[in-house]
Amino acid sequence: MYISRRSATVRNALVSVVNGGVTLVILLIAPMGLAAVIINTLLVTFATYLVSSAADRVVKWLEPGGKAELISPPPGNSSSRKSKLQRWWQ
Repeated sequence: MYISRRSATVRNALVSVVNGGVTLVILLIAPMGLAAVIINTLLVTFATYLVSSAADRVVKWLEPGGKAELISPPPGNSSSRKSKLQRWWQ
């Protein structure tokens, strides 16, 4: 991945806290019991964290294992022009 495991954990925690806060505000407006509001908010917070962490694992699994290597022109070829693909990769 492009970010460290620690920063991914912090990002997932912040996303889940913000999502839980939005849920808390929405549920406090609705006429519900306080216990139901707190339980629903905690469930949304934990579910968001778990889903974000699972998504990070899926993205890491889908990443290619190594870097692509460019095929250089043969040594005897004096052509100084690069192909479009080589210019794009650099």
